[in-house]
Amino acid sequence: MAGEITETGELYSPYVGLVYMFNLIVGTGALTMPKAFATAGWLVSLVLLVFLGFMRVCDWDLTACLCPSKESFMTTTFVVEAMAAANAQLHWKRMENHQKEDDGDSSTASDSDSLLQDSHERAEKRPILSVQRRGSPNLFEITDRVEMGQMASMFFNKVGVNLFYFCIIIYLYGDLAIYAAAVPFSLMQVSCAIDNDSCGVEAHTKHNDTDLCWGPLRRADVYHIYLAVFTLLLGPFAFFDVQKTKYLQILTSLMRWIAFAIMIVLALVRIGRGQGQGHPPLADFSGVRNLFGVCVYSFMCQHSLPSLITPVTSKRRLTRLVLLDYVLILAFYVLLSFTAVFCFRGDSLLDMYTLNFARCDVVGVAAVRFFLGLFPVFTISTNFPIIAVTLRNNWKTLFHREGGTYPWVVDRVVFPTITLMPPVLVAFCTHDLESLVGITGAYAGTGIQYVIPAFLVHCCRKDTQLAFGHGTLNKHRSPFRHTFWVGFVLLWAFSCFIFVTANIVLSETKL
Repeated sequence: MAGEITETGELYSPYVGLVYMFNLIVGTGALTMPKAFATAGWLVSLVLLVFLGFMRVCDWDLTACLCPSKESFMTTTFVVEAMAAANAQLHWKRMENHQKEDDGDSSTASDSDSLLQDSHERAEKRPILSVQRRGSPNLFEITDRVEMGQMASMFFNKVGVNLFYFCIIIYLYGDLAIYAAAVPFSLMQVSCAIDNDSCGVEAHTKHNDTDLCWGPLRRADVYHIYLAVFTLLLGPFAFFDVQKTKYLQILTSLMRWIAFAIMIVLALVRIGRGQGQGHPPLADFSGVRNLFGVCVYSFMCQHSLPSLITPVTSKRRLTRLVLLDYVLILAFYVLLSFTAVFCFRGDSLLDMYTLNFARCDVVGVAAVRFFLGLFPVFTISTNFPIIAVTLRNNWKTLFHREGGTYPWVVDRVVFPTITLMPPVLVAFCTHDLESLVGITGAYAGTGIQYVIPAFLVHCCRKDTQLAFGHGTLNKHRSPFRHTFWVGFVLLWAFSCFIFVTANIVLSETKL
């Protein structure tokens, strides 16, 4: 399954890469999806989820874009094509450097026979290099891990690079705010249920933050106490580097799949016994705003594609494997959300779906109730330090000057502080996870999932033509190679931005 270890990491088979991508995408967003489904209606939710995941085409030419025979995830293929173009440029620079070194070595030789032999060798190399520069598919082999930030610096101008980092930073801030709110919220729900009802029925009931939890302490007070403890325990990791988390990630992935399997099975059992209480509407467009953001957030993986795809040993059928991954993820989301909305009443579904199982009539075993209730605490807590360090490093890259270094205070205090404080303040003000996920996905998520890949593939195609000539074949080019698809993605992203903003304004006006 795993092969040799190179500078790109440990190599693995395409199917292991498929599992890694599945684990990356299916995370916190999946836990907020059932409530979003119940709010927007199951039919609208299903249509939007499918549309955001796939585009239907039969021929990759513009004239045949409506024929329904094959599906592919468009912007993921855009990122893969940009990765291949970036690798081609890196490979070509290496080849040119080798040629210069060979020329330099031969010029210092004193032996005339050796000089003659070297000149013949260079003559043999140059035609090969010129052929490769005109478009050898080997140049586009994805062997180097080129992160999105590096691709942005290669294909974008200075303004584009700054906008890229701004979008990534806003998204990571949203991620951290979601994590900082989810853990204290779950702890508050479970601990208040234990205090008020030993069976845990209270965890399933809707509450106001002013309701009492521990003696004179309100639920909001308990939430803020947990938030302070969470910040004090995990916040310091933002000031250091987080490494060697492989086995911790394996453990959390195992816990995640056990939790998801338990929830799906329990919901199916209740529905099968006729105990399902959910009667979701077909459509309720007032809930589409949050649903859109949740769906975008739940399919996010573009920012991590270089780390996932580069170590794959065989990339010959990469597009098909990505397609298969999204089909499986779509099926999983539909199964989880549909069992939830038909098992529980829409008005009783909580932002964090695991908390709906903290009831004796749903789960008879106390250990399982506590495991599901505290599941977000364990899994999210392991991801928070990694995301925090990633955000801190992006801040450093954004303000980095060539050849310059940061003072110790700026490097070790200022950057970690501006990384940690904003999401903690947001979590202090609200624990509305559905809105946090919806806004993060609808704005920053739209930029990462649609806008950045579209501009990346457009710019990399122009650079490839300039560097290697017209007619160059990128072996990993997107099936959506017509310029129309780039414009379509950007138009869709702009429409989503306008729709979500108008929906928020209208919601605030009604309030």
